[in-house]
Amino acid sequence: MPRGRKVLWGALGAVVVALALVLAARGLRTLEPVQDFIAQYDGHTAQPESAPIGIPAWLGWQHFLNMFLMVLIIRTGLQIRSEQRPPANFTPRRDSLFSAKGNTPKKYSMTIWMHQALDGLWVLNGLVFVILLFVTGQWMRLVPTDPYVFHHALSAGIQYMSLDWPSENGWVHYNALQMITYTLVVFVAAPLAALTGWRMSSWFPTEAKALNRAFPMEAARRVHFPVMLFFVGFIVVHVFLVVFTGFLANLNHMYTSREATDAWGLVVFLASVAVTAAAWFFLRPQFVAPVAQRFGTVGR
Repeated sequence: MPRGRKVLWGALGAVVVALALVLAARGLRTLEPVQDFIAQYDGHTAQPESAPIGIPAWLGWQHFLNMFLMVLIIRTGLQIRSEQRPPANFTPRRDSLFSAKGNTPKKYSMTIWMHQALDGLWVLNGLVFVILLFVTGQWMRLVPTDPYVFHHALSAGIQYMSLDWPSENGWVHYNALQMITYTLVVFVAAPLAALTGWRMSSWFPTEAKALNRAFPMEAARRVHFPVMLFFVGFIVVHVFLVVFTGFLANLNHMYTSREATDAWGLVVFLASVAVTAAAWFFLRPQFVAPVAQRFGTVGR
């Protein structure tokens, strides 16, 4: 079957499944026990009294940097999977920033080098994010502590699927399903992506035989791509909900750190999209080679 037809059938199948889930959820909400359950667990868990309110400016910057890097990481990752003949190759200098100490430098494509460099920046940004998360107390808005969090998450899930969404103000409080999802993204998916990416990179100590046996390359590859798909799915759903649950208010929360519904959040968001689009265009060997040459040799 041609690839285009497969994509079409896949899209139609997804629409059918989505409609079935909506109808099932709406049917469930007509049942009295389900109505009582949602009334008791409305989707919003109790937070610690000391939980901060609002989104600080540093978190807005982190959000932009994460979006910027993730878009480029996913792009270069997909390029690596489909690339037949790379336009240029990179060979790191021995014991340099892109070669673990003791490794014999090996040539690999510039696309892999770009992906690896972006990954390093993403991990650094993530470490700063996690440190600030705990230093400022923002973790209390993200990590669920209520023992009934899964009850609330199930309730929120039914509400989302029925298209009668839980009402919340992200400036004050995320719902339980959001909290669980954000916790999985930050503390499970991101470390998995970093760990498996490290195993496949030139930063991994290839001479460490015991470590190679304990953490084989194939195991990392089997995990790394599904984790990327998880991130893509999360981004699609995240963007969808941002658009349809108070677009301007959400953009102001994320990009201007204000509880407002004016257009400034949209302006900053569009500027960030323009910066990301420019980086997408310039992320090519002919433009990044001068940077790569500081750490090794670029050639054919």
